[in-house]
Amino acid sequence: MKKAYATPHAPAAIGPYSQAIQAGDFVYVSGQLPIDPATGEFAGADIASQTRQSLTNIKAILESEGLSMENVVKTTVLLQNIGDFGAMNEVYATFFSGECPARAAFAVAALPKGALVEIEAVVYCGK
Repeated sequence: MKKAYATPHAPAAIGPYSQAIQAGDFVYVSGQLPIDPATGEFAGADIASQTRQSLTNIKAILESEGLSMENVVKTTVLLQNIGDFGAMNEVYATFFSGECPARAAFAVAALPKGALVEIEAVVYCGK
């Protein structure tokens, strides 16, 4: 069995996918672009504001189902420019403390809509 997550507090999917899918004890959050759900636009033009919005979107999806960022066990960060790693990492650190999730981060040739960052997450929701 699987369950799709959907909240108006994060951007709606812009294609044939769900914001997140729960399968058993895990939730797989689709890559979140830095789109502000209130405006439909990027939250800003710099890596810090875009990282903050991508993580805020993940947080909103999780909170809609009673979960939190503490449940995140793995993230993947896609960067348009690996030179943005340091600034991304500074913002990222404000969303996680204690036992931080495992993470992969790498540069890609391009991201949808010209975003600077996209972040996906794997979340443990078991008891």
